Amino acid sequence: MSTSTYKLFAVAGVGETVGLTIVKSLLARGASVIVLTRPSSNKVLPQGVEVVQVDYADISTVTDALKEHSIEVLISTLSGEGLAAQIPLADAAKAAGVQLYVPSEFGAPTEGAQEWMWGAKNKTAVYSKSIGLPSLRLYTGLFPEYVSLITAVAETGRFLIVGKGEAPVSFTALADIGEYLAYVLTTLPPDQLHDKILRIEGQRSTMREIGALFAEKAPIEHVDNIPSSVPFAHMREFLQMKFEMGAGSTGWDISTGKEGSEPAGGANELYPGFKFKTVQETLGL
Repeated sequence: MSTSTYKLFAVAGVGETVGLTIVKSLLARGASVIVLTRPSSNKVLPQGVEVVQVDYADISTVTDALKEHSIEVLISTLSGEGLAAQIPLADAAKAAGVQLYVPSEFGAPTEGAQEWMWGAKNKTAVYSKSIGLPSLRLYTGLFPEYVSLITAVAETGRFLIVGKGEAPVSFTALADIGEYLAYVLTTLPPDQLHDKILRIEGQRSTMREIGALFAEKAPIEHVDNIPSSVPFAHMREFLQMKFEMGAGSTGWDISTGKEGSEPAGGANELYPGFKFKTVQETLGL
């Protein structure tokens, strides 16, 4: 396998969160980046990015776009209902001769998952392997920027914790995810990336410990349920229940229901000297 590093990238699904930070970090490292967007998108992207409008489900069109730009690595940051498009993106990448696919993970471990968005993400990785398309999965834990959302701080003025909040959770800031991924993709040889799972974490803390940072603005309240009056209460409650059982750690093993043999944050060492931001630093608390 070649030891040369990657320089030509396509990113699909660039929003205001992790996708944008990845694009900015790749550009800062001198990489060539195109962004695949839907025809209806009017996103404003950084200078130096070429925008290519495609229908993600149109394999032929996406294949042509990837071939035209000689793309080596395709990164997806799609989320929600958009995760279904990751399968046709994999087909297009394979047809175009893309060397590495980085599907949307950027959260808790999904290997072996069957339910909800975790199941959809795992399905993409399994499918990519089945067609002989090398992939890289990056587990990052919870974005600190989403802590207030998950705990309904804005809606209730309190830091709501479902259960005891004593299980360790991995937290990694959005900017750090972009910088880390850009570094490993442009620095490490392909044999350290192909069909690998990287588990990183900027900070490892319990929800109670994070809640203590919010004490002055939103005191902790332990609850059995997120109030139904809170928008997307079920989703927030479901995520916190996962945290309560330990599944918020990037070292979590779904098959055994406990921490696995590959430790949370074990892949931090692949970026020597990089200082991940704490939750407190990220949120300015």
